Amino acid sequence: MREIPNIPQNVLDWGRVATRKDRALLAGPERRGPELARATRVFFEFIKGFRALHFVGPCVTVFGSARTKEGDPHYEMARAVGRCLAIEGFATMTGGGPGIMEAANRGAREAGGLSIGCNIELPQEQTHNEYLDVWVDFCHFFVRKVMLVKYSYGFIVLPGGFGTMDEIFETATLMQTGKIENFPLVVMGGDFWGDLFDFLRTTMVPEGTINPEDPDRFFLTDSPQQAVAHVLEVAVSLHGVRRAPRPRRWLRERRPRPLA
Repeated sequence: MREIPNIPQNVLDWGRVATRKDRALLAGPERRGPELARATRVFFEFIKGFRALHFVGPCVTVFGSARTKEGDPHYEMARAVGRCLAIEGFATMTGGGPGIMEAANRGAREAGGLSIGCNIELPQEQTHNEYLDVWVDFCHFFVRKVMLVKYSYGFIVLPGGFGTMDEIFETATLMQTGKIENFPLVVMGGDFWGDLFDFLRTTMVPEGTINPEDPDRFFLTDSPQQAVAHVLEVAVSLHGVRRAPRPRRWLRERRPRPLA
C-alpha cells in the first residue's frame, strides 16, 4: 500500500471554503439533466452581464489584490489611476471588491467618472465595494473574466495574488493568440513585479516558451498619469473609441450614470 505523504493540514484545507455547488461544474460528468440545467444557468449569467454592461461606454479595467489596505502606496496608486481615467473620459472597471479594486473605483468616483464592478460571489473575502455606480454579481470566474475583458480598451495591472496573475496572463494570452486586439497592457508596481519580468526575459525567452518581444508588450510604469496616457495613446490611435449603443426603452434599457 502506498504511503500517504505527510502534508500539512493547512494545505489539505486549501480551498475547502467553496460550496459543493461551486465545485460541481468542474467535478466530472454528471447526468444529462443536471448538466443541461447548469449550462442554462451559465447562459443566463452571461446575459445578465451583457445586459448590465452594454451601455457603460469606453472602459479601462484595473486588476489588483483584494487584500491591499487603504494607506498602502499601491492603494493610493490605484486611486490615482481611477481619477486619471475619469478625467480622460473612461469608465473604470474592476472586479468590484475591496483593496486595489476599491481604490480604483474610489478614484473614479471622486473625479466624477463612471465606476463599474464585476463582483465574484465567494464564501469569504469579497463583497462589492461602496464606490460603484454599476455592479454585477457573478457566480463563475470565467463569466466574470469575459466581462472584464469584453468592454475594455486597456488593462492596468497593480500588485496582486493568484487571481491577478491569472487575469494579467490570460489577457496577454488572448492578445498573443489573436482572440482580442492588441490593447494596451500596463503593469504598475515595479518593485513588486520586477522579479517576475526578469523571469520572463532570462528564463522563458531563452527556453523558447515565449517570443523575445513578448515581455515588451507590457508597459511598465509607476506613474498613474503615464499609465493612463499610454492607454489613451494606444487605444485611440490603434482602435479608436466607439460610443456605447443607444438604449431601447421598450427593452427597459438605460444608460448608467455616475451616482455622485
